[in-house]
Amino acid sequence: MKDAVIVGGGLAGLSAAWRLRHWDTVVLESGDRVGGRIRSERRGDYWLNWGGHVFAGAGSSTDALLNEVGVMAVQIPGSLQGLSMNGKFIKKGHIATYPFRIPMSLSSRVDTLRAGLKVVSGVAKYTGVVRKRAGESGAMRQQRIYDFENSTSFQDFIGNLSEDAAALFKTTVTRSAGDMDEISAGAGIGYFSLVLGFGQGLSQGIVGGPSTLTESIAAAMGDRVQLGAVVHEVVHKKDSVVVRYRQDGVDREVEARTVVLATTADVSHKIGVDLPEDLRRALSQIKYGPHVSTAFLTNETTARPWDDIYAIAAPKRSFAIALNQASIVRGTESVRKPGGSFMTFSPASLGKALLEKSEEEVIKTHLADLDQVLGHGFADSVVEAKVDRWKNASPYCFPGRAKIQSTLMRGADRVFLAGDYLGTLYTESSITTGFSAAQEAASVLATHRQARPLSGLSVVA
Repeated sequence: MKDAVIVGGGLAGLSAAWRLRHWDTVVLESGDRVGGRIRSERRGDYWLNWGGHVFAGAGSSTDALLNEVGVMAVQIPGSLQGLSMNGKFIKKGHIATYPFRIPMSLSSRVDTLRAGLKVVSGVAKYTGVVRKRAGESGAMRQQRIYDFENSTSFQDFIGNLSEDAAALFKTTVTRSAGDMDEISAGAGIGYFSLVLGFGQGLSQGIVGGPSTLTESIAAAMGDRVQLGAVVHEVVHKKDSVVVRYRQDGVDREVEARTVVLATTADVSHKIGVDLPEDLRRALSQIKYGPHVSTAFLTNETTARPWDDIYAIAAPKRSFAIALNQASIVRGTESVRKPGGSFMTFSPASLGKALLEKSEEEVIKTHLADLDQVLGHGFADSVVEAKVDRWKNASPYCFPGRAKIQSTLMRGADRVFLAGDYLGTLYTESSITTGFSAAQEAASVLATHRQARPLSGLSVVA
């Protein structure tokens, strides 16, 4: 019997596996690689990236994991507030000034300012909500964040806007993977608190690409990571849990004292057949949106105007944002190296429009828009382009989401949940919940070890 089975080899599952590495464990991953929605590939001085790209900093669970595994992350250099809209490219500046700097009609400018004042007022309240308070648990703080403005959608909060005004707000909040009429008002306000610089953002980048972290953990785990293992049932017994799965065309099962269920909420609902009914019902209510991303490797030999920019918002384009994945390299070099790397990111309805398109169509669509955004012969410098896509990419906070949080955090006997759907900080939530699930499992296992009968020792009076 195993001590623990970790179902799912994404960031949450690998974080749990790392913390449980001294126990007898196995990780069952259905895909042909670990990492889930973390995926990058090295190309010389640069790396291509398709998934998670920013991580939490000092004092976070992410920081702890990086230090324990021995992977380096740095503050991402370059502006996070680039914007391309209506033929105008803004490299930097306070986001509050953008409505005055972008070409748009007077009515659109008025709409933008009116809605912007609502958002800024909401951000002021949100800053107090999100602030850590002495003596409270992480779960208490997370519940408070979910509770904030959770009864209405962000669309209802800002009201009906002209096309240009709506596009400005949409390009920010849809990065959550939900559209403005799908995410809660509080979630949208929370996103703007990060953009405006008031929140605890994810601003670290992993040197060499995010897969450096996930693959390093997998390498340390060795053959305890099993790929191509599709779990179809997790069932409680009296003092253990049975995990049934299929691998290499063969049905298998493994019994363990504990299980960490680190799959997306829909999969956890499907395979956790005897989880408490209220928990399964809560899992079934989690909502995800899609991501479609294209990574571009380039071979330019001279400096480019975007070298000091990391993120470029792109309203009214096929992607919401373009991300300069060469930013870390740019920040460490004394002489500008040839080449570069960009990632285009289409979430929510933008992603839905591309999900069923061929790789060639997605590349063509993204490249045409990116070439117009960047100019300076960008398209001619592209030497490699690849697409990745996830139908259920990121969970988003919908109106009413707060009501199910306490149920989700309750967990179940010997089966512990982990995943970014349990929090609001994406990669940080994945790692934090992985750590928490591992701690719960370790506590059960520690109790079991103490209860084992002693053998081989005798005491003579």
